[in-house]
Amino acid sequence: MPAHKKEHTAPEESQPRTSESSVPNLPAPEEFHRYLRAQIRDATRVVMEEIMREELERFVGAAWGECTPERRGYRNGFYTRDLATTSGPIEDLNVPRDRAGEFHTQVFERYNRYEQQVADGLTEMFVSGTSTHKVGEVAQTLMGVAPSASAGSRLNHSLTEQFEVWRVRPLLIHYRILYLDGIHFSVRHGTKTDSTIILTALGVDLEGNKEVLALRACAEEDKDGWSCLIQDLRNREVTEIDLIVTDGHDGLLAAIKSLFTATLRQRCLVHKQRNVLNAIPHRERQEVATELGGIWKQEKKEDALLNLSAFKAKYQKRYPEAIRSLSEDEEHLLTFYAFPPVMHRYIRSTNAIESFFSNVRQRTDQIDTFTTETSCLTIVWATMQDIHLPRIPVS
Repeated sequence: MPAHKKEHTAPEESQPRTSESSVPNLPAPEEFHRYLRAQIRDATRVVMEEIMREELERFVGAAWGECTPERRGYRNGFYTRDLATTSGPIEDLNVPRDRAGEFHTQVFERYNRYEQQVADGLTEMFVSGTSTHKVGEVAQTLMGVAPSASAGSRLNHSLTEQFEVWRVRPLLIHYRILYLDGIHFSVRHGTKTDSTIILTALGVDLEGNKEVLALRACAEEDKDGWSCLIQDLRNREVTEIDLIVTDGHDGLLAAIKSLFTATLRQRCLVHKQRNVLNAIPHRERQEVATELGGIWKQEKKEDALLNLSAFKAKYQKRYPEAIRSLSEDEEHLLTFYAFPPVMHRYIRSTNAIESFFSNVRQRTDQIDTFTTETSCLTIVWATMQDIHLPRIPVS
């Protein structure tokens, strides 16, 4: 019987569908992810093997079974190798070879088993201070394999080469300020782990730009070590420095005296004040620190000298050891007054280089022990590439 005109028959597509027809059988997310990675690996294998066959064809100058006047060699089958990729390991990749053994594919480096993007990423992790164990975990997640010790060595090899180029680069002839200080790390020497100090020279050019000029690893901070670092600066054309800012280490001062005799030197007042206060009882340190700090904050050197004399007279009998410490290297305490007032806060102490060390330490504190002095120097150098060194006023 025909349906009444006012009655509406539901269209077929609007009828409820069964769960079988309406919901496709999609794999679980984890299974789909594994499936997708497998497909990517298969596609990568096909493309890489095809590229290598084309490379060999160009190399020998003839297609398979073709005789041409341009032929320069003959194919000799394949060898297999594994390749770690971001989608997981590709096993038994067919790599073509020629009979003379002269063909080398450009698809991957001969001994590099990691895609360059992955190698760069792992190297960056090493540089940022990530532990070797953690790097291995990340590599396992990304590629399905963890880097071996030799692979880790190769990852850092390029960094070492770049560091060696950096450490012999020519420098400017004239620097406005030179900060000298050292930072300690633990380095393995054979079966033992010892403390190694990285002596560091931080320069400020005539426009106020900071730059690390030199790094040198030494077993201890002595005159010989500092002399080698300072002589290295001279060998790389540094002949004029307006001011050297240092702590009071005897070996450092002796090296400066022998190699930059005429250069003005500023004793770090933060270190000096700390040394003085160590000889003051805790109950009085805050008051004495305020008086001592007030000396350096005078606008004129003459007023600073008056305050210094008054301070020494006040505490000479009560705390002779504190005054003895203050008097050591006294001629270099107020050198900063020889420079424009705008520079004073930046040159009264070694805070500029201490701040740099703090940034380096934050990026390397996950590395408990470096395997060699070279690796320590290289990682410190690589780390500092990302550290912003703010300009300071120099006139």
